[in-house]
Amino acid sequence: MELNLSREDAAFRNEVRAFIAENYPQEMCVPNPETDLTKEQSLLWHRILYTRGWIAPLWPKEYGGPGWSVTQRFIFEQETSRAGTLPPLAFSVTMVGPVIYTFGNDAQKKKFLPRILSGDDWWCQGYSELGSGSDLASVRTKAVRDGDHYIVNGHKTWTTLAQHADWIFCLVRTDPSAKPQAGISFLLIDMKSPGVTVRPIITIDGSHEVNDVFLEDVRVPAENLIGEENKGWTYAKFLLGNERTSMAGIGRSTRYLARLKQIVTTEVDEDDPAFGEFIREIARVELDVLALEATELRIVAQMSRGIDPGPAASLFKIRGTEIFQRITDLTHQAIGNYGLAIREHPVTANRFMPGPDYGHTATEKYLNSRKLSIYGGSNEVQRNIIAKAVLGL
Repeated sequence: MELNLSREDAAFRNEVRAFIAENYPQEMCVPNPETDLTKEQSLLWHRILYTRGWIAPLWPKEYGGPGWSVTQRFIFEQETSRAGTLPPLAFSVTMVGPVIYTFGNDAQKKKFLPRILSGDDWWCQGYSELGSGSDLASVRTKAVRDGDHYIVNGHKTWTTLAQHADWIFCLVRTDPSAKPQAGISFLLIDMKSPGVTVRPIITIDGSHEVNDVFLEDVRVPAENLIGEENKGWTYAKFLLGNERTSMAGIGRSTRYLARLKQIVTTEVDEDDPAFGEFIREIARVELDVLALEATELRIVAQMSRGIDPGPAASLFKIRGTEIFQRITDLTHQAIGNYGLAIREHPVTANRFMPGPDYGHTATEKYLNSRKLSIYGGSNEVQRNIIAKAVLGL
């Protein structure tokens, strides 16, 4: 499905396609770039986009954004997703950056924003805790004011790529006597600070993507508080809205659907009754992708006319993650015995294998994608948001 583009926007789309084809680093073309690349390799495309001035499509031009229209931003997201490029680190560009330029003071903007854009600072997200995942209002990590510093103690978990991070943005409790949402602050913490410890969590797919982060008497300058003390819940909701909007994942689902078709054609005999069932299921998923894309295009058209998209971010999050989980589920079924392989025991194939990754990497993707309906606010929470905002329940 394509946007009905003006001549100017069509030319922009062609420019983006050509730029990706000519500049995306070959060494980043690995089966699972989120976990198979080093920190420096992960930043190669980020720095190319930064040099081109395209690293932060959503940012206002005054802070380093490209000054694109809503339609141009959508085109860029669509083309990079369809091409399978590794997106710039979301925690830096999509999440904490907009919080800083929206709610931070001038000194914070001057200090942090240029280094986020350039990739000199790698950020991670200190939200989830044991017992405080979907219910973020129950965070227990404490920050106690001590002169010009806060003393922070607590434990953050499922912290993605914290092993690479220079900074972490944290939700901390600064007023334990207030009601849960009213006593939280948004604090920026240097990961090199004494008392910060990162310990790996190896997930079921065998990868080191997430971590525990322990904070023990960490002294954080009070100047690293974003906005007002005890107003962090407002900033946290703003950040999560930006995160969820990017979760429709149309380009990613389209790529993995094409790969699924290749695998079914290769692995399932046409005379096998399962072949027809796979074809029917693929058709159902394709219709779901088309319906979600049509909704996304409608929202883009509304936003280009200045209309508030409302709870669309929650809708995209639910349907986008469920669709991708279904695709990885079908792929895992289609690869048959190859699904027994994992990272530690890869299958060495001696015949044609479609696509850039297969066997154990498909299994890893299936296992890893189970998290999608949980992170960024669980899908159950998103349904509650829609019920309240749309149905008035």
